[in-house]
Amino acid sequence: MFLKVVKSKGNEYLRIVESYRDGGKVRHRTVLNLGRLDQIEGNQSFQRLGERLIEMSKGSFVNLKDASEGELLNYGYTVYKNIWNDFDLPKSLELLVCDRNLEFNLSDACLLMVIQHLLEPKSKLATFKGQSRYLNLSHVGYNHLYRALDVIAEKKEILEQALFERERSLFNMQVDVVFYDVTTFYFESVKADSLKDFGFSKDGKFKEVQVVLGLITDCEGRPVGYELFPGDTFDGKTLLKALENMERLFGVRRIVIVADKGINSKLNLKLIRDKGYDYIVAARLKSMNSSVIKSALDMEGYTFLNEGHEDEFRYKVLPYMNVVKDEAGGKHQLDERLIVTFSKRRAEKDKADRMRLLQKAEELLKYPYLIGSSNKRGGKKYIKDAGAKPTWTLDEEAVTRDALFDGYYAIQTSTRDMTAMEVMDVYHKLWRIEESFRIMKSALEVRPIFHWTERRIKGHFLICFLAFLLERTLENKLKCLGLKPSPAQIKEALNSMNFTKVSVKGEEFLIKVKGTPLSQKILQVMKMRSPKNVTPVKDVSLV
Repeated sequence: MFLKVVKSKGNEYLRIVESYRDGGKVRHRTVLNLGRLDQIEGNQSFQRLGERLIEMSKGSFVNLKDASEGELLNYGYTVYKNIWNDFDLPKSLELLVCDRNLEFNLSDACLLMVIQHLLEPKSKLATFKGQSRYLNLSHVGYNHLYRALDVIAEKKEILEQALFERERSLFNMQVDVVFYDVTTFYFESVKADSLKDFGFSKDGKFKEVQVVLGLITDCEGRPVGYELFPGDTFDGKTLLKALENMERLFGVRRIVIVADKGINSKLNLKLIRDKGYDYIVAARLKSMNSSVIKSALDMEGYTFLNEGHEDEFRYKVLPYMNVVKDEAGGKHQLDERLIVTFSKRRAEKDKADRMRLLQKAEELLKYPYLIGSSNKRGGKKYIKDAGAKPTWTLDEEAVTRDALFDGYYAIQTSTRDMTAMEVMDVYHKLWRIEESFRIMKSALEVRPIFHWTERRIKGHFLICFLAFLLERTLENKLKCLGLKPSPAQIKEALNSMNFTKVSVKGEEFLIKVKGTPLSQKILQVMKMRSPKNVTPVKDVSLV
């Protein structure tokens, strides 16, 4: 039976109708005529009758007047919990402590910290107090969060290795090209120890101690591994340990390292070749010998793309023998290719940047007492001392020399089985690792770091690494639908996936809150069902 509205003589009537078959045809017959629709609307007698009918049919009726205050519960976290399970992390973490009698579930504790970093970064105390926000997530004790950090800090390499193998099987990942870069994370402290120390800060925080992080990612921006170094470690000194660990943990033999100028020291390049790897790095074209510079600036031999257009681009390949002197004074030769590129748009930018520095230099020359610093940054780049006494003047030669290189950029590589276009394409993906650091520092909020002991700090960074792995994996899954949301948009979408829990006459219900448009697409790509609008709590099954 069902309700049917019938129009007659300008009025609408509500009837209870049932279907029946008449000679193979489906027909309707009226069981009860309830009267005119305009007289029924708002009629409390009919409302009470409806409630009574539901009760007599053994159904349930929710009267919102009897509902309790609502409690907001998030279910968006289950997206990351599914990815957590895909990586088989509960089993991997269980195996880490199979020889220990822990009084808590290590996977539950780590998952809570990872989810908190992904959705709303907080201190461990705030994480503990706010964990009831997540619907049906296992409860974790406050001290167990810290205990978990201690445990995983000792097992970092074993966990990295398990994740690498799982990732390779999940995504058929080919790790033959990896990207390496270094950044720093500072502490609001001046107390140095074996890990936290003063050094060159990439955040401009030179008065605080810091740690140095070297990160390895694949072509898709997924993290492969990382290393923590004392805060006074120079960028170029981090590469050897990263290479050794990559070979030892992951058993990868054929690799092309892609890195920026910070890693491009001659000894580092020799280390890479000694390991049997290749490299693609940014070259310091201005620092090369005069014959190389002359060849690079010579128009002959260039291949043009979009010639004559505003985005004109050209490149050519030069043979280059890189002579390396080791610490013992011995000389070695690295047979390389130098790929020199020129971009008209980059030339315009370089010129505009130089004109800005020139303007700053001219302003400084008006106030010579401001020029005393020894560094040559900013406008001081184009100022020189012209006499025995400090007599500052504009360095015209430096300005003219820099102008020669407007628009030029060079890449040096040891590879022989990649074309120049392939090398340039791979190098231009280096922005993904720079983006990775931005995500870790902003979206995941690795800082502030609420830990001071070396073991806790290492555990904290491993949690951040796991969070970043899950976030990157979700990003790449969304690419399958042609979607490219930012980490902030993903966070907003998952935080919008909530229920309001209310209690009505002793029974608890979950009312779904409307999420962002992206939230439904995330469920789609994860092959997860969207919850019903209203669901009894006892019937909820999320993961």
